[in-house]
This record gives sequence, C-alpha cells and structure tokens, in this order.
Amino acid sequence: MSHERTMKFVQHRVADKRILRLIQKWLKAGVSEDGEWSETKVGTPQGAVISPLLANVYLHYVFDLWIEAWRKKVADGDVIAVRYADDLVLGFEHRAEAERILADFRGRLAKFGLELHAEKTRLIEFGRFARSNRQGRGEGEPESFTFLGFTHYCGINSAGKFTIRRQTARKRLEAKLQQVKQTLRARMHEPVPKVGEWLRRVLNGFYPYHAVPGNWDSLKRFRLQIGRYWRHVLKRRSQRGRITLERMARLYDRWLIQPRVVHPYPSERFDAMYLR
Repeated sequence: MSHERTMKFVQHRVADKRILRLIQKWLKAGVSEDGEWSETKVGTPQGAVISPLLANVYLHYVFDLWIEAWRKKVADGDVIAVRYADDLVLGFEHRAEAERILADFRGRLAKFGLELHAEKTRLIEFGRFARSNRQGRGEGEPESFTFLGFTHYCGINSAGKFTIRRQTARKRLEAKLQQVKQTLRARMHEPVPKVGEWLRRVLNGFYPYHAVPGNWDSLKRFRLQIGRYWRHVLKRRSQRGRITLERMARLYDRWLIQPRVVHPYPSERFDAMYLR
C-alpha cells in the first residue's frame, strides 16, 4: 500500500487535519526488528489497530468502485463480487469474462503496488450448471474453494435442486482442535467443573460462526473430538485410569452443549416469500 495514495483515499472522506496528521504518524511509525527501528514507505504498521481500517479504505477505491464500474460498462452477463478485507470471490456468468477480468484485475492491482496471491488465485467452474457441464465433457465433480474459513462446494438439496454447501475448512478445524488438545493437557489437574465451563465457552465461541446449514457434520465432529480429548486427559489424571462411559456421558450432557444451526437460510430466518 502506497502511503501517498492511502492518504489521498482517506482525504476523499476525512477533512479533519488532526485526524489526517494522526494517520500519517501511524503510517510512518516504522518497524522495530531485533531492537532496531527502520522506516517504512509502503504498507500499514504491523499490529496497529488502524491497519485493517486503512487496508479496507485502500481496497474500496482499488477494487470495490472499480469492479462496480467494470460490471456496468464491460460485462455482458451477471457478475457477483464478495470481498471481506483482502479476501474476495468473483462469480461470472460467462467464462470469457472471468478470464478477461483476471488479466484486467492484475493490471489494476499493479497500478497501486499490489498483486494477486499466486497460490490462492484460481479460476474454477462453479454453480448451478457446473456438475452437468462437467459430466457432459467426461470430467469429474466441480471443484471447491475455501473462503472465510469455509469450504464451498456444489451440492443438491432434498428437493433435488442446486445449492451451495459449506463446511468448516479442514485446516481451520484441525488447528482449533489441536489448540484445545494442548490446553486440556495444560489444565489436566484443574477441577472438572472448571474445565467443563471452559469447554462450554469454547463450543459457544465456535458454534455462532460455523453453525450454518450443511455444516452439521463438522460441528458434530468438533464436539465429539473435544469429548475424546477430555476423556483421555481425565484418564491420565488417575493412576487407575478408569473413567466410566456413564460418567463421561453425564459430563458431556452437562458441559458439551449440542450444536444447532445459528444462521439458517434467509427464507427460514425472515420467512421470506417471493410475490408474483
């Protein structure tokens, strides 16, 4: 991120010179490594609370406004753009337009000192007709993609119609489970109710984000695996190493709350109906 361009973008909406001076100080804060300070001329200060905000402002002018103009002036088919911070997904009705914007977008980013992540940037066939089109060509199942911690893939609902399925990304799920496992080991000799209260908070923190339709298997696996880790730790606490299934069942029922869908589809959440 160019500091000069960043300030120009901020000045489009902010006129208070005190705020602008403060932002400039943030940008010029520099980096301290091994006790040595070095000046930074690009990018935002690492760890600063304002960095995500400035990055969003920068990408709003670099990407959001640009893709809106591109959609109206260049695209012939439908274009869908979803961006969260520096992660984004673009959907196109026509493959030719997807290939064109990939080149145009690289050029757009280069003008502002940015570039696409080579390993995370992919062009895939996805959507309502992806499965049938690929079967007609003798190809396999449609590819999936990961966005905001979920793996998205083409699915079919109970009515036989296309739907987008979402499951917690395997890497994120495994990383969280390993974190819980290590913490359980460290808290092995704490009172059972105290550990149980902590595990309940862990589940209460995991469910609200990940409890979406179609992600039931991941939620159940997360709870089940935590229960296994807890039982293993409790067995190691005692020299006899005996924890009955009945006792564990009582602990599970008391502390390991069952998952439920927190984010239903809009049609269920708002009782939405199409009027003709």
